[in-house]
Amino acid sequence: MTDTATSGVNQVFQLKSASVSMTALELHYFDNDDFEATLRDKISQAPGFFKDIPIIVSLDKYEGLDSELDFFKIIGTCRRHNIHVVGVRGGNDDQRRLARGAALALLPGNSQRDRAHEQIREPESTATGETPEATEPAATNTTEPSPARVINQPVRSGQQVYAPDGDLIILAPVQAGAEVLAAGNIHVYGPLRGRALAGIHGAESARVFCQSLEAELVSIAGHYKISEDLQDNGWKSAVQIQLRDDLLVVTPLDKA
Repeated sequence: MTDTATSGVNQVFQLKSASVSMTALELHYFDNDDFEATLRDKISQAPGFFKDIPIIVSLDKYEGLDSELDFFKIIGTCRRHNIHVVGVRGGNDDQRRLARGAALALLPGNSQRDRAHEQIREPESTATGETPEATEPAATNTTEPSPARVINQPVRSGQQVYAPDGDLIILAPVQAGAEVLAAGNIHVYGPLRGRALAGIHGAESARVFCQSLEAELVSIAGHYKISEDLQDNGWKSAVQIQLRDDLLVVTPLDKA
């Protein structure tokens, strides 16, 4: 009998809810050569960011032929570059069948979530074909917004600070090699030299604020810019970064 067994633990594992930051590869069409060339180019821009990360393939904007969609080639190409495909988001029935055949997890796409929401809200008809009369809406419980996580100490290289439900407020510098993530906005009252990922659950309204933009990478809802791109505007000054038409826009705080 092992030490674990004698310590009173009688379950091999437990299942718990977890919030994990994921990167989505939004596929528009698939050609194996084009795919690998584009992947190499993206990795060369931020090699540390992509090493050993899990990704999902989003088919919400896929316009290619289903017959050209080869998940085994996608998985193989990504693995050669130390990227791990774990699932597929969206897609039609045939595309999802192909993904299932490649042992990938299936996640609902944006359109599928919308349809499910509409089905829930659609009133049922009575036996006579008439829609039931509207009733007085029940009182709903108002919930307080998720509290922000406040960090008073510098975030040092190699550290990761995570706010899974709300904003992240850091009252100190974020050093190079550090990573800060939030479901909402990120505020850094000091230099931002590491990586900042806001809106990690898809909140496109999230923003990043900092007193001195010196970041290695900034991401909002999966859209990102690396240091070389950020240096073109607002570098080493107080700025806010937000998402407009799928592009990250940097604005000086004194002009926001």
